[in-house]
Amino acid sequence: QVQLVESGGGLVQVGKSLTLSCLASGDLGSVDAMGWYRQAPGKQRELVAEVASGGRTISGHSVKGRFAISRDDVRDTVSVTLSSLKPEDTAVYYCHVVVRRMDYWGKGTPVTVSS
Repeated sequence: QVQLVESGGGLVQVGKSLTLSCLASGDLGSVDAMGWYRQAPGKQRELVAEVASGGRTISGHSVKGRFAISRDDVRDTVSVTLSSLKPEDTAVYYCHVVVRRMDYWGKGTPVTVSS
């Protein structure tokens, strides 16, 4: 089993930045991908950003130019920083890890962007 613990969510003002971190533990072995998704009220879960094992990064359209993601395979962590936050960035953010083609999700950390 794989456990994911997220941190860094909360209330933040429009225009500010926020960093979310995720620590993975358990039966990790070779991790295929680590990243973040989010789900706003009444909407489908969507990709924020993710890093594959080879270092290739993919991101969602809504955060392009406003994110930075880092993955540490020694510490088994992945962090994402979102900048120039907008009210529409309000969502529950989920850590996502793929291990041996199995998907694992964190419990989610809420982020509220206030104007």
